[in-house]
Amino acid sequence: MKVSRSLERVGDLAVTIARRAKRLNLRLPVSEVALLEPAYQMTLAIFRDGVRVFAESDCELARTLKLRDKQLDVLTTDLGEKLVARATANAEFVPSYLDLIFVARALERIGDLATNIAEDAFWRDQAADIRHMQRASGSAGT
Repeated sequence: MKVSRSLERVGDLAVTIARRAKRLNLRLPVSEVALLEPAYQMTLAIFRDGVRVFAESDCELARTLKLRDKQLDVLTTDLGEKLVARATANAEFVPSYLDLIFVARALERIGDLATNIAEDAFWRDQAADIRHMQRASGSAGT
């Protein structure tokens, strides 16, 4: 199973977020930091549930994570587009907006990794690949 590798990568992404936050704290504040809150909350919930699926063999919860991860992807993509538009309008804040974009991307990747953990746990417990089941049933949101 790739769970330890996924958890290690989540740790690497947490370091990336911390470094970007540290850089943001050295600059003039930008109100757009608040735009990250919904993505952060969603990522945190997905990560907790991904680990819970692994620890508790909660296959029903595993079935919900792919759709939630896709919602997080949409949220972070929209956030990135907003930040690019603001960077275009406010050139002096481009470094801060870039840091926020990288934080949003890291949050999105953490959601992906948490979903992978849940999919691996589902495979372990059900001997079935949940990714293919969702594509076949159309419940993956695509």
